[in-house]
Amino acid sequence: MSVGLVIVSHSAQLAAGVVELAAQMAPDVVLVPAGGMDGGGIGTSLEKVMTALGLADTGDGAVVLADLGSAVMTAESALEFLGGPELVLLADAPLVEGAVAAAVAAQSGASVDVVCKAAESALNPGGTPASGLAPAPGGPAAEGAGSAVGHGGPEPAGAAVEAVLTLINPMGLHARPAAALAGELGAMDVEIEINGVDGQSVMMLMTLGAGQGTELAVSATGPDAQRAVDLVRREVEAGFGEI
Repeated sequence: MSVGLVIVSHSAQLAAGVVELAAQMAPDVVLVPAGGMDGGGIGTSLEKVMTALGLADTGDGAVVLADLGSAVMTAESALEFLGGPELVLLADAPLVEGAVAAAVAAQSGASVDVVCKAAESALNPGGTPASGLAPAPGGPAAEGAGSAVGHGGPEPAGAAVEAVLTLINPMGLHARPAAALAGELGAMDVEIEINGVDGQSVMMLMTLGAGQGTELAVSATGPDAQRAVDLVRREVEAGFGEI
């Protein structure tokens, strides 16, 4: 199983749309919308949020994202009614970007803490969450790091593994391959940049706007550096399975 997500919005259509988008990046993650009032109007429903929390937490925990202030208050009330479950966290994050980043992290098997931090740093990887409060020590990459060793064994600290690769698939580095790369790289013990952005962040990869024929300069350091670069090379040369 994986960490689930609850999307709380004043609009049922908005909550459902965010779930639909995030599901494209994370087909194995449970995503539950909790939007609108019980009667279908604009607003938030405590009962809907509590029901969604019950569906999303399948044992590994759940992360809640909300759109506006009163939606946050409704989510907080739901958590209070449930006794403040230890494995259910309310993320201080932008709704759309946070949901996508959290879904990718959950798809990779990250813990609930890492999934929450992925949401909170969606627009500023390694930086502060949406409220401007400093994140807890250690980022998603650090806490979700894998222990597998690269093909050539662990790389010494500071030794960069580099590659220059050319995108061959027709749509380039669009949302689906960006999510796949970020998810797999996020499970490795590596610091990796692709064209100067964090390769473990789906949002940063998508900002590259890298189309077919674009060269990707990949640079990685850390124990899994070789393994990470090999992964990127393999996916790019295979056209992300799209050719």
